[in-house]
Amino acid sequence: MNILIVEDEKLAVRKLTRLLEEVAPHVVIKGVTPSIEATVTWIDENRGKNEKEPDLIFLDIELADGQSFEIFNRTEIRSMVIFTTSYDEYALQAFKVNSIDYLLKPVQKEDLQRGLKKYEDLVGYKQRGNVTVVPEGLENILKNLRLQQPAKEYRKRFLVKQGARMISVEVGDIAFFYTEESISFFKNYQGQKFVLDYRMDELEGFLDPEHFFRVNRGMIVTHQAVTQIQPYYNHRLALALQPAFEKEVIVSREKTGDFKKWMGK
Repeated sequence: MNILIVEDEKLAVRKLTRLLEEVAPHVVIKGVTPSIEATVTWIDENRGKNEKEPDLIFLDIELADGQSFEIFNRTEIRSMVIFTTSYDEYALQAFKVNSIDYLLKPVQKEDLQRGLKKYEDLVGYKQRGNVTVVPEGLENILKNLRLQQPAKEYRKRFLVKQGARMISVEVGDIAFFYTEESISFFKNYQGQKFVLDYRMDELEGFLDPEHFFRVNRGMIVTHQAVTQIQPYYNHRLALALQPAFEKEVIVSREKTGDFKKWMGK
């Protein structure tokens, strides 16, 4: 059995790995990914290499860059899934009857054995010819998870320096974020520039993806800041921004499709 572990806590990864070695020594852990972005990349790259997809994915619900069911919106998941969660068991009680199980963290040996047995029972059921139970179970649990999970709170403002004083800037006043020499900045719509003590990966997790899009490794933009979009070589896009940005703003090739969808919402 091939397994992918999606988990951003190193201690949780070590414990789950140790338990799997104890209760299912035949299991092969094909990969460990810590985020939505890394998981989508791992799945797409392995599929592109015609690698066999994992039989089972252990998927933490809350990752550093968002809730993990966003992965299902960004790539096709053909594997079975067992969710792991730190949420109270009562909130997820209804999921026990689904074809996909969940494990309450910290993961217990008995719960892991139960989940693996459920997987093995379902594989046997699938091999007998009824293949509908797995995707239907997946769709049901995803719908329930969206209903059960509280709406994520995004940053509403940032506290930044302006000369000798500190000011609070509303997120709605920010046109775009960018990096220069490993330092993060943002510009407001008046063209004022401010320094931030956060990395771009952190900022991406703070910001509502309805309003902000990371076009490349070093820039996050808003809809309102984009005044022009032009084709660019190698299937990329070049953007003009307002307020003006001194350098070329290029949407990376792997993000072009998602950017077009985002701009068209």
